[in-house]
Amino acid sequence: FGSVMVEQGDADAMLTGLSHHYPSALRPPLQVVGTAEDADYAAGVYMLTFKNRVIFCADATVNQAPDEDVLAEITKHTAELARRFNVEPRAAMLSYSNFGSVDNEGTRKPRRAAEMLREDPDADFPVDGEMQADTAVVEDILNGTYEFSDLDDPANVLVFPNLEAGNIGYKLLQRLGGAEAIGPMLVGMDKPVHVIQRGDEVKDIVNLAGVAVVDAQQNE
Repeated sequence: FGSVMVEQGDADAMLTGLSHHYPSALRPPLQVVGTAEDADYAAGVYMLTFKNRVIFCADATVNQAPDEDVLAEITKHTAELARRFNVEPRAAMLSYSNFGSVDNEGTRKPRRAAEMLREDPDADFPVDGEMQADTAVVEDILNGTYEFSDLDDPANVLVFPNLEAGNIGYKLLQRLGGAEAIGPMLVGMDKPVHVIQRGDEVKDIVNLAGVAVVDAQQNE
């Protein structure tokens, strides 16, 4: 009923999923609320806050095997989310290859997504790839070995090639890197709907509720 209330305007935002598996909790909002007019896909984004930087990781919860079109759209919506937090986005399309060092269909997908975004007038932020994770976040590697990159500074929007990599990656950053993780924030939705992970702690729910409130205020 929560999705219907949001869709009909009886509720401004919704959090769901604490007692359900994520796919089951996500299905009703996708079917009832749907994606925004400028979106064909939704994606789950985590904002990871470290002592000296903020990083947005996508997609960590929704799209299992995105092609280049989906990767490009995920990147645009994640960049928009970063700007809502007053972070100017610099996006990296992640892979195990650096700028064509390995050439196969898996590495070409993020490379083509980066090319599509560079040609998209609505994608008004720097983006490059495909590149390895350390290339994306370590300035000495990015500006030393790959000084031709379109990124002048380390990336703060990390777009993973598939759901497995995205989910594993953000959890390693959170648990071993000591980051505070806020999310998953659903981007690409028509209205403020977010799906909590099973077992989330109170602070996780409070953080995501705050995001939902800001979303609702911006939609007024």
